[in-house]
Amino acid sequence: MNPSVGAYVVDARAERLGIVMGHEGPYVQLRPYGGGREWDADPRAVRHATAEERLGAATAYADARSRGEVP
Repeated sequence: MNPSVGAYVVDARAERLGIVMGHEGPYVQLRPYGGGREWDADPRAVRHATAEERLGAATAYADARSRGEVP
């Protein structure tokens, strides 16, 4: 899979939801929802995130932000 920049995807190997930031060599570069350190993912292990997964990530980020854990 070669998702477009800005797409919400799930890296099955890392079991994390991320936003596609770019492509570098054979990898897809992902950033966690809400920001943070990017990681490289194998495009064969990436799939589009479902609406439920996107909502869950947004909710988890909002909760962490309300507790002061993230900016």
